[in-house]
Amino acid sequence: MSGHSKWSTIKHQKGAADAKRGALFTKLSRDITLAAKSGGADPDMNFRLRLALDKAKTGNMPSDSISRAVKRGAGGGPGSGEDLEEMTYEGYGPGGGAILLQAVTTNKNRAAAEIRSTFTKGGGSLGEAGCVAWNFESRGVITLGVPDESRGEELGLIAIDAGAEDIDIEDGVLEIHTPPDKLQDVRQALADEKVDLDSAEISMVPKTTVLLESHAAEQTLKLLDHLEELEDVQKAYTNADFPPDVLDKYQSES
Repeated sequence: MSGHSKWSTIKHQKGAADAKRGALFTKLSRDITLAAKSGGADPDMNFRLRLALDKAKTGNMPSDSISRAVKRGAGGGPGSGEDLEEMTYEGYGPGGGAILLQAVTTNKNRAAAEIRSTFTKGGGSLGEAGCVAWNFESRGVITLGVPDESRGEELGLIAIDAGAEDIDIEDGVLEIHTPPDKLQDVRQALADEKVDLDSAEISMVPKTTVLLESHAAEQTLKLLDHLEELEDVQKAYTNADFPPDVLDKYQSES
């Protein structure tokens, strides 16, 4: 597993234990509301909503808050008229790694100003639309813990039979990449095996990565954390690849 993929896994683990519950619940709520708005309130008919609901439950979001978010998206709850906009921001981190942000905001000017300021303070720079997006593609990404490599290979083959295109096993973690339209098929095939998934989501995966030296890697990890702490930023992606020792330090601080 590359330093990029391992960072993604660590990031998910840190997010699941995020102490800033209010900010986390706001992001989860927006995910649910937008999913329900775009595809309806029935998760059996709306896969994006199903993924958002699963993420909310993993994040221990209260069930009544989840219900309200679904109703808002479907146009039947308080705040249903709130004008949420999905935005993409692109830039570069210290050392030149590409950063792609998915944001949801009620105020584009505020979001842009906060994101630009965070890039600058973190040693990076906000770029123009399209400057790095070409290097990312939408993929289904599933991660789960496996007791040993043989079990990981067995589950990987099941995933490939269900439509997965690539698997990687390292440090007891199986990472599976799928075309976006095959994510649910692969997810269901693994569910049939009675295994617990750490995460299953549509992600922006870099086509190529760049290995950073240690100092730039540490700066970039801090910048990514600060960007994801912003209320309007839902998710940060990067093509930066991080040295193992920097990732180990980062994980120990989670």
